[in-house]
Amino acid sequence: MMTVHEVSKLAGVSIRTLQYYDKIGLLHPTGYTDAGYRLYADADLERLQHILLFRELEFPLKDIKAIVNSPDFDKSKALEQQIELLRIKKEHIENLMNFALGIKLLGVKHMDFKAFDRSKLDEYSRQAKELYGNTPEYREMEEKQKNRTEKEDKILADRFMLLFKEAGEMKNMNPASGDAQNLVKRIQEYITQNLYTCTNKILRGLGKMYSGGGDITTNIDAYGGEGTAIFVANAIEIYCDNAE
Repeated sequence: MMTVHEVSKLAGVSIRTLQYYDKIGLLHPTGYTDAGYRLYADADLERLQHILLFRELEFPLKDIKAIVNSPDFDKSKALEQQIELLRIKKEHIENLMNFALGIKLLGVKHMDFKAFDRSKLDEYSRQAKELYGNTPEYREMEEKQKNRTEKEDKILADRFMLLFKEAGEMKNMNPASGDAQNLVKRIQEYITQNLYTCTNKILRGLGKMYSGGGDITTNIDAYGGEGTAIFVANAIEIYCDNAE
């Protein structure tokens, strides 16, 4: 038997959480010490493992309770299902990582062309397509770009960078201000209209990328002055938080 303190340390779960699981009937301890402390048996720890796996899969506690308390609950089958769901989640995360990498690579293409020679741009595009080519966003972008000339792409890129120039003029303002938040909305709308549907989730990732250093941060700061990329990133973060 293990005390609540020992289980907390072993499982990385707070004592308060274990107490709450007991209170809602999700995980009752097998017994108590003379002093009233909870004691957990091996069966309790096995049940906790299933609970924590379901939590990692973002199941609500009420659903987990219904599953593990069901008379038909099969531990072996549940573990197989959890493994499959974790595999799917892993694949989803990998897709998101590739998507983010694709945006990062493509983002360079839509910055200042003068910063890169043609061979580097072509390599960025090749790598981006390998990472990103199967996503709806990439296909949408290709569809929007297919009838545009290189000159038209250049004009769109320059107009996009004017938004960051505008951001540079307000970088000393509060990023939560109305002007800053309106600028973020215009950036999002510009991307959606000319490249791909820019959801708030994608926009948040772009904000982190803009301030993450490297060529993109350098290009943004070149247009708006040092600190512009961080200002835009902070404004985007606030915009997305307010949208939730």
